[in-house]
Amino acid sequence: MSTPPARRATFHDVFAVREFRALWAAYVLSAVGDRLALVALTLLVYDRTHSPLLAAVAFAAGTLPYLVGALFLSGIADRFPRREVMVVCDLLRALLLGAMLLPGMPLVALVVLLYAVTAIESPFDAARSAILRDVVQGERYALAAAVLQSTFRLMIVVGAVAGGLVVAFVGARAALGIDAATFVVSAAVLQLGVRARPAAAAQAGPNPLLQLRAGVRVVFGDRALRTLLMLGWLAAFYEIPEGLAAPYAGRLGGGPVAAGLLIAASQVGAAVATPIFTRQIGPLTRLRWMGPMAVCACAVLLVVALRPGLIVSMAIFALSNTFAMYQIAANTAFVERLPNERRAQAFGLANAGLVVGQGLAFLAAGAAAEVVPPSTVIALCGGLGALMACGLALRWRDMSPAVGRHSARHLGRQASLARQAPVHAARSR
Repeated sequence: MSTPPARRATFHDVFAVREFRALWAAYVLSAVGDRLALVALTLLVYDRTHSPLLAAVAFAAGTLPYLVGALFLSGIADRFPRREVMVVCDLLRALLLGAMLLPGMPLVALVVLLYAVTAIESPFDAARSAILRDVVQGERYALAAAVLQSTFRLMIVVGAVAGGLVVAFVGARAALGIDAATFVVSAAVLQLGVRARPAAAAQAGPNPLLQLRAGVRVVFGDRALRTLLMLGWLAAFYEIPEGLAAPYAGRLGGGPVAAGLLIAASQVGAAVATPIFTRQIGPLTRLRWMGPMAVCACAVLLVVALRPGLIVSMAIFALSNTFAMYQIAANTAFVERLPNERRAQAFGLANAGLVVGQGLAFLAAGAAAEVVPPSTVIALCGGLGALMACGLALRWRDMSPAVGRHSARHLGRQASLARQAPVHAARSR
């Protein structure tokens, strides 16, 4: 009598978990508020200065301070209960955004406060990424990660469009007020919806430098983790259109709304395709396709060198980010290789490289756009990213990529023994 195949996890299975629903709701609240405020502030700076460089500096204000927070604060989510870390971070960010609402606040002060908000975001993100693996396991984790990634991209769409409309018709103050309110509600949802858990590394010392060193050894001491990390960091190249959206739209004769639409379009493809990709494609196939898709995510941007119009540009940016769904495979393989007591610090390092790389890329692209058209800058960044992705894809193909503690080659051998050992075949799936 043959063993029936194991039922594949579904998105219904993921949302059936009460704690995941709370994490997801809090994620929605903070993500839409953040994007609305960041886009509104970026467009406000460009409207006042008409400088691509200063607009890129404002956009990078939401990313560069992530470095300090991710490197030195992410370990907090290993040393202290992760739910409490998220709640405290939300409340602190609400207070900082409330300060941004004070009358007569100079533009420079707004950017400085936004830097502080972003620094506190680091331990929150590390805690959420680490606790997600405790809330859902196995293939449900991949589906949960896909849900969060697609949700984030949809919130970018909502925040980008809303930010453009707020700047055009109301002003940036309303966006900042909404952002502050979302953090308060998010803290309440997490406190009520996620159960308390003890700290993952209760015996760890409080020295952040020692925590950082331990995290570096975990992440960079494993060849597969290093490759996965660098594949994730390629986002710095294919997300350049976001940082140059305002000057790019200006070259096309558009204003704040057009810039918001360009940012929104860059997220639509992945928001729709990522859940389908994760649900329909098995974990080993996702790993095999990861390298080629990373190349395509960057290479598509080369078409922008032809200086297309607004609608075609939106389609190009959407297609580029559709291929970015390879990040789900990288994220899943990454988390399965991490020990729980170092998980938050490792995610902090990964996020630091990603977000800071994006910030530096935005600054460099903005400076280049002062002397050459934004379309040329985007195409060059896409080409450079594609070359780097090719190298990483070849490296990944040659190293027997890992899923958890099992190599893809080992899993393939298990699957080939399905007739003789159904139990082994079930584990392989």
